[in-house]
Amino acid sequence: MRKRLIVAGAILVIALLFSAGCVGSTVTEEHAPPDAGEFRTVVDSRGVEVQVPTDIERIVTVSDGLIESVMTVLGEQEKIVGVGSSCIQRNFNYTFQTSGGETYEYKDGMNPVTYLNPRLMDLPLIGKSGAAINYETLAGLDPDVVILRAGSCTLRSMKDEGVQKTIRTIEDLGIPVVVLKAHPCYDEPDLSTVSDEIRIVGEVFGKEERAGKLADYLESQTRLVFERTKEIPDDEKPDVLVFGASPRSRKDGGAGNVKGTDTIESYFIEEIVHAKNAYREPGNSAIVSAEQLLALDPDVIVLGTSSGYHPPEELYSAPYYQNVAELSAVKNWRVSSFPWEPCNCAKRLEYPVDVMVIAKAAYPDRFADIDLGEWLLDFYKNVYGADDETARALRSAQWMDWCVETCPTCG
Repeated sequence: MRKRLIVAGAILVIALLFSAGCVGSTVTEEHAPPDAGEFRTVVDSRGVEVQVPTDIERIVTVSDGLIESVMTVLGEQEKIVGVGSSCIQRNFNYTFQTSGGETYEYKDGMNPVTYLNPRLMDLPLIGKSGAAINYETLAGLDPDVVILRAGSCTLRSMKDEGVQKTIRTIEDLGIPVVVLKAHPCYDEPDLSTVSDEIRIVGEVFGKEERAGKLADYLESQTRLVFERTKEIPDDEKPDVLVFGASPRSRKDGGAGNVKGTDTIESYFIEEIVHAKNAYREPGNSAIVSAEQLLALDPDVIVLGTSSGYHPPEELYSAPYYQNVAELSAVKNWRVSSFPWEPCNCAKRLEYPVDVMVIAKAAYPDRFADIDLGEWLLDFYKNVYGADDETARALRSAQWMDWCVETCPTCG
């Protein structure tokens, strides 16, 4: 391929760019125009037409799991030769102790795509949250295409000049760059953008039909919740709080942090589940005190990933939460947890799980026919084509076995 002719000089070019202080400069080497029969045109989330090879052999991804998950569903995961998120290369452990001295240990938590593709753990890492892309490593991988997701933890925002410079620099190396824009890149949360991303990845590999079916299935699961709850009167809607039981927040003097009205979690609560977000201010992770938490006194609390995983039992029995034991959600056993979501900057293929967790917690009677533990198994089977054993392993890897073992409102 034409790009392979220039890779040998790419590292030297990068070194010159950095030494000259012009990372965003354009490489002047000209490349022969591609043969139309060997390339297909993909319109990415920017509206930019990107020509990618019809026969892709090597791909570098920059996302926290969505791109890699879609590629797994499409059967293209073996073509990944480098990744841009450290969170898909780790196993995680979490431990807490109850006020009675009982220890709860959670081991080997991971992104579902990592469990399904252990080889991802050993691939070269070209970037991570808070760090610049390593262009030397990227060029050395000789990718046919780079697919990156703006809004992920590595590349937070399309409005960031650093992100724009990253895209330009990769393009300057002669590598086609397909840019996906995750929901944080838009002014209003809208899950249709996730479907758009899935379909774009499908176009990269010429597998539009399979990608479309995946997007349709995910939408069908949230539509089920929407249809069951759309007629609920306002005075019957419970107050739901997405609460991060973060040790960092406690260290800063708070009880934890909460998701405000401008977050995707609030969109799930109010626009899909048709409940009420108990916290009425904007903000992604606003720290609240125990007094503020008691004043909010939500009907339902859902614990999210926040400097670690947090199961319902933590809010019920950890010694540092005994001062909020009078919360209605605690007294009435209406605390649930989202799955373990490392690098939770943008939602991935598992977003319907979050929606169903909220729906089951908010309206246990309306969703009494759905056993959350079994629904999760069906979800993993439908999304990833997993067998029963693998589906159970995925449920465990996301630390959702609590809904089988100890959840009074999940059955």
